[in-house]
Amino acid sequence: MIATSDRRTVRRMEVITNRTCSMLIAGYKSALIENVKNQLRNGVCHFVYMKRNGEVREAFGTTCRAVVERFTAGTGCSRECYSTTAYFDIEAGAWRSFRWENIVSVF
Repeated sequence: MIATSDRRTVRRMEVITNRTCSMLIAGYKSALIENVKNQLRNGVCHFVYMKRNGEVREAFGTTCRAVVERFTAGTGCSRECYSTTAYFDIEAGAWRSFRWENIVSVF
């Protein structure tokens, strides 16, 4: 059993459990996502996830305020509504996102 008071983490765990049929995987991947999101907010995060086509993607991204303000129009719906996490890809210079259950590791 995992104890958390963060509604977003609980929501992520529910989605991942439904998609993977494993509460153990959901707990682990939810913790990875929290780690990624904290690192993204505070600078550049290095992480790996599986793309929808099965390809493994190594990413360097950020969501720090200076970047977000410069590269966002401020319209649209949060990627969280689609059970994904968005980040600004430092190498590609564009926004990307990954499905929560596809996170592999964080460095």
